Amino acid sequence: MKQAKISEAVVRRLPVYLHVLNELQRSEIQTVSSQDLGQRLDLNPAQIRKDLAYFGEFGRKGIGYEVSYLIEKIRQILKLDQQLNVALIGAGNLGQALCNYNMYIKDNMKIVAVFDAHPAKIGSKINNMTVLDMEHLKPTVESLDIRIGIITVPAVEAQNVADKLVSSGIEGILNFAPAILKVPEQVRIHHADFTTELLSLAYYLENGADNNDDDKVVD
Repeated sequence: MKQAKISEAVVRRLPVYLHVLNELQRSEIQTVSSQDLGQRLDLNPAQIRKDLAYFGEFGRKGIGYEVSYLIEKIRQILKLDQQLNVALIGAGNLGQALCNYNMYIKDNMKIVAVFDAHPAKIGSKINNMTVLDMEHLKPTVESLDIRIGIITVPAVEAQNVADKLVSSGIEGILNFAPAILKVPEQVRIHHADFTTELLSLAYYLENGADNNDDDKVVD
């Protein structure tokens, strides 16, 4: 891998490329050009080539990219060639939906344990997983080698949950709670705030579709 600093925008585009490549593979398409990928994704082909070049030389001039090979390489970059276990905290409606969706995910990133602090939910079943008490978080993280935590609890409880995940050895957190959380520098956190996304979407509706160009700017 090249030593150039890779922006978060580049990393976030890789799963999008992977999704399209998987569709191409299902359609038995063996090779694809950056031009074709750009048309399918409404992205500049030069941007796609630049993104992929951060990680190696995967294409062949005049031919493009071999779909199966590029899928393999992107999966390796995203660490999907290894098992990544995930713990989910919060067995409410959103947590249950994510756990149920878990069964359809074919990649090696799986929710393997779900936790809640509410006595009525502890011991219940979600997609063949028993909801565990929070007191079992740390030993479960250690025994199942869980590296990622998902937070789907109310905002007032989110920081406390984040602290417990960090103390349990979690390396990455996906936070669905509408709260800005503080974690140590060595822990990566991403926020998935539906309210913020909806409000920003309302802005673009009022200011015209041309604002979509912001997502196509070359880094």
